[in-house]
Amino acid sequence: MTVFSKNRWRDLAIRLPKTTFGAFMLLFWTWWALLAVFRAFPAIDIYFSQLFFVGADCDATAAAGSICGGFPYRDVATFDLLRTVFFRLPYVVAIVMVWKLVECYRQHGATFNAERAQKLKVALGTLLIGPVLLVNVVLKEHWGRPRPIQTDIFGGALHFAEAGSLAGKCVSNCSFISGEAASAGWLFCLLLFVPKSLRYALAPPVVAISILTPAMRLSFGAHYLSDVVLGWLSSLVVFAALLALTESQQHQKNSEI
Repeated sequence: MTVFSKNRWRDLAIRLPKTTFGAFMLLFWTWWALLAVFRAFPAIDIYFSQLFFVGADCDATAAAGSICGGFPYRDVATFDLLRTVFFRLPYVVAIVMVWKLVECYRQHGATFNAERAQKLKVALGTLLIGPVLLVNVVLKEHWGRPRPIQTDIFGGALHFAEAGSLAGKCVSNCSFISGEAASAGWLFCLLLFVPKSLRYALAPPVVAISILTPAMRLSFGAHYLSDVVLGWLSSLVVFAALLALTESQQHQKNSEI
């Protein structure tokens, strides 16, 4: 079984363009290395969440030893509006991309733009496999990590669980990993497909949104640093994987001609 697996990887590495496959492998192992760091040093997560937590005096009804306070940025109307806009933006972009993909397949023969259709499929496939399925359906629903605001460290009722741990008692829509950070990472990936003539104009706002989205989730006490970092990076891993696979198939077709 080991020999078979090694041969599969070797054959895949030969077929794939070196730069794309190398980027995927670098991103993939970086994700796991960061998870190992956050898991080995959970104080990192606690420290960065504490930067945004403001303690307060507990009232008479609070149990002895309780921690009271909150994350004030989550109550700022401007930030809440920005969060709503940033949350919906990737899916608005995805709807436009689906429309463009349908337009592509309405063309036939010489007018069909195969390269554009392939890019749209990679982009939409990344959103579906990454933020939607991997993050929101699998990880957030089954890993049970409480959000900072849910933990007793920050006035909640649940115990802290380190990144990647299955010991958390969160029941649904949990903290590991951040879906909104993953969607923000997906937006960042799309810059690779933007024409160079538009890239310099679009890059600053896209990068700003891609960074501000996970930063706000951290400041709201909705996610730990590890959740937003690993969530953001997860989309880059999936994007690189699909791009490498697509280029592999294209490379194989060209070699058969």
